[in-house]
Amino acid sequence: MSSTVQPVYPSARPAHEAARHELLFLNCFRLAQALVYVGLSLSPTTLGWPKLTDVGLARGVAVLFLLFALGMLSLTRRSTRRIRLSVSGALVVDIIAAVLAITTMHDARIGIAMMLAVNLAAGALILPLRLSCFFAALATLGVIGHSFLESRHNSLSIDSELLESSLFGLAYFAITMLCFVLSRQMRATEALAEQRGVDLANLAQVNELIIRRMKTGVLLVDDANRIHQINESAWMLLGNPTADQRDLGRVAPELSRRLYHWMTSGKLDESATQLADGVPEVVPRFSRLAPNDDSHVLIFLDDTSLVSRRAEELTLSSLGRLSASIAHEIRNPLAAIRYSAQLLAESEGLDQTDQRMVEIINNHCVRLNEIIENILQLSRRERSRPETLDLGHWANGFVDEYRQGNDLGEDSLRVIQASTPVAAVADPQQLQQVVWNLVQNALRYGRLPGEPARVMVVARHGEHGVPILEVIDRGPGIAPKVAAQIFEPFYTTHEYGTGLGLYLARQMSEANQASLEYVRVAGGGSCFRLVLTPPARGPAEHGETARAAQL
Repeated sequence: MSSTVQPVYPSARPAHEAARHELLFLNCFRLAQALVYVGLSLSPTTLGWPKLTDVGLARGVAVLFLLFALGMLSLTRRSTRRIRLSVSGALVVDIIAAVLAITTMHDARIGIAMMLAVNLAAGALILPLRLSCFFAALATLGVIGHSFLESRHNSLSIDSELLESSLFGLAYFAITMLCFVLSRQMRATEALAEQRGVDLANLAQVNELIIRRMKTGVLLVDDANRIHQINESAWMLLGNPTADQRDLGRVAPELSRRLYHWMTSGKLDESATQLADGVPEVVPRFSRLAPNDDSHVLIFLDDTSLVSRRAEELTLSSLGRLSASIAHEIRNPLAAIRYSAQLLAESEGLDQTDQRMVEIINNHCVRLNEIIENILQLSRRERSRPETLDLGHWANGFVDEYRQGNDLGEDSLRVIQASTPVAAVADPQQLQQVVWNLVQNALRYGRLPGEPARVMVVARHGEHGVPILEVIDRGPGIAPKVAAQIFEPFYTTHEYGTGLGLYLARQMSEANQASLEYVRVAGGGSCFRLVLTPPARGPAEHGETARAAQL
């Protein structure tokens, strides 16, 4: 089941199909027109109508035009590829054939001229306005030219013939322009209808995707208690029934019972229930598709675990703000207690027991101050400002700065970096806090009894060139049960630990789109691995990578 929407785009097929239908009509009419020409040219001489001025020419023109009409009709499907050229060439032949037919069958000139108007009208539905008017003018010149020559040849009055031909020419232009306007409106209407159809299809796909991916289960049930539609959440909350199981009474008897109770009494049972083994409890809700219509009912299944999780998130957010407020208020009395303890420690009349008590007060004040600072740092943490860093160069600077600010004594802290630069994207200040916390923990806990701590900051490339920064110690390591909880807030195994250092380190790592994990080192020791984000590559770098891969 796909979870993506494939958008529908307007297609040129409707316009193409319309043009093909118009071309088919024109070719069919041309065939009928040719049959009329053949019938008139082959009419018995005893009828005396129409009078043929040249029998051979009339019959030749009619037969040739019939063959042309048959050929154009057979090539209708192929002609749509170059429809303008095909229609233009065919209209030229239509006009020439009509003028020759009028010349050889003068008595039928009015009917032939009227049939030619249909050819021009059909052409105007397909061709642009200028080209359509050109063929209307060509047809007008043909009928007027024939009338002028015919009148001079027979020494008759030219007025009636020219007036008749001029009226036909005016009709040709009027019909051509009218059909063009109708064609343009028809095309605009078809395009609008096609666009509306595309919009409706896209909207239907979006609605289907939204319903399918909703966390709330949705079912459509008819009056026969059969399931018509079901989304993924409802399918999972019903225990993953097979596709052929459509009877709600068999799939979820309790849900079917509640639906019947709701439809008969109008009362909704809002107690949570489990519809299948191993699935969360749900609260069913029912709704008719239309008022007073029980033919189809929508069933909504609200997962109680999601509701509980949302409530828990809101509670944690409120507790976080409350904790920050309390921590801020504790700082002032805590500072006063510590200052008083320091003054008391300077008194000369204290014995060893009292001095020990003062030392305990100072130690716990320091611990409480660290907890308060961590809580305030967590509550007011600023957004990361990532930069592109050379991890090897950054690690050397960090170690130098750490040595200057902390007395390592016999402990060792060194950098191991790759031979090539390791580029990563991170906020330098937040990365400093994360690594400082990891190094501080490694120097404090990563030592064997009676031996100095040996800590390494490693900057290297991982798989696929991912930048990695590791803090490794050679201490006793962390037990598996403890390792599973070290990133939880307020979890600590040390007497004076706050339990927030690693939690804050992971939070700041995730803010920089990095991942922090604990890796046990073979042979003893611990490794905290920080997998960072590599910088984005430009087009040139992508091209070089592709060429290197080809080589």
